Amino acid sequence: MSLEDEFRDIPEEVRWEGRFIVTKTRGRWEYVGRTRNIRAAVILAIDEGHVILVEQFRVPLGRPSIEMPAGLIGDLEGSEGEDAAIAAARELEEETGYRAGRMEEIGEFFSSPGMVTEAFTMFRAHDLVKVGEGGGTEGEGITVHRVPLDGFDAFIAEKRAAGYGIDVRMLMLIGARMPELR
Repeated sequence: MSLEDEFRDIPEEVRWEGRFIVTKTRGRWEYVGRTRNIRAAVILAIDEGHVILVEQFRVPLGRPSIEMPAGLIGDLEGSEGEDAAIAAARELEEETGYRAGRMEEIGEFFSSPGMVTEAFTMFRAHDLVKVGEGGGTEGEGITVHRVPLDGFDAFIAEKRAAGYGIDVRMLMLIGARMPELR
């Protein structure tokens, strides 16, 4: 019997639910998901040979993290059913101060499918124009980094050595630069 067959008919049980996350079990499996089917948008923003990244203190890590700009889709009351590309464009501008002329959807991905049901849609931002300082909404404390692609590896190594958390999505930029993976 496959794992899929084993768990197909076992009901999912909610163990705890907050405003944004819910913990569940199905048989012996424990996992976490987003409430209200909220999803996330993540933005790959490259401008004239520089990638636009954000730094933000993350309470679960207890330290700052280096990430691509990102945000929740349809998380605000009355925004249920929000278009993912519109949310991505809004989050890019709020967090980084850059406005995209066009957002290209790359696809849907799952952050850690062995323990989290959360999905995110990746977008590539094109035709960037700096229209503000960024920094996010009040209380987010976001620092914007415009990192040269040819200095990306050194930037990440420096931040890692300083104790920063490095978001897993940085692997797409690291992997694309590794000659042995081409």
